[in-house]
Amino acid sequence: MIWIRNGERKDLPAIHLIENEAIMNGNATFDLLEKSMDEKQEWFTKFEGMYPILVAEWEGEVAGYAYLSPFEEKLAYQSTVELSVYVYPQFHGLGIGHALMTAILDKGKECGFHTVISKITDGNERSVQLHNRYGFTYVGTLKEVGYKFDRWHDVLLYQWFPQEH
Repeated sequence: MIWIRNGERKDLPAIHLIENEAIMNGNATFDLLEKSMDEKQEWFTKFEGMYPILVAEWEGEVAGYAYLSPFEEKLAYQSTVELSVYVYPQFHGLGIGHALMTAILDKGKECGFHTVISKITDGNERSVQLHNRYGFTYVGTLKEVGYKFDRWHDVLLYQWFPQEH
């Protein structure tokens, strides 16, 4: 059974593990170096209370997390957020990504954000399908903007307007 709830400081070890797995073994993030626990604590402190951070539990274990963060730092972008969803590989295929996506988009509506942006590494079909299912619109491709695992990667841009859903 999946349980979605607000992320708490006690979840940081699991979030830390999930993110570092994604950094070292996937291209969903263009981070190249594992994050320290101190960095994750700083991240949580920075966004806690300002932007939603959700975790998904499966049978009592944190299986994934999702959050909204500033799209850009400039003030004119303050109503635009970037979406991030991570699921630990052993929990893929259980509907956790869908549950997190539903919950985080609902939070985005509640917070009154104008638009949600997702940056998806080209070739991540699971993420593209998830975004299409939730009504995101493909708005463009940034060519060869990330270099990871000895190759260049394109990034697909997807956008979602809460007031339309």
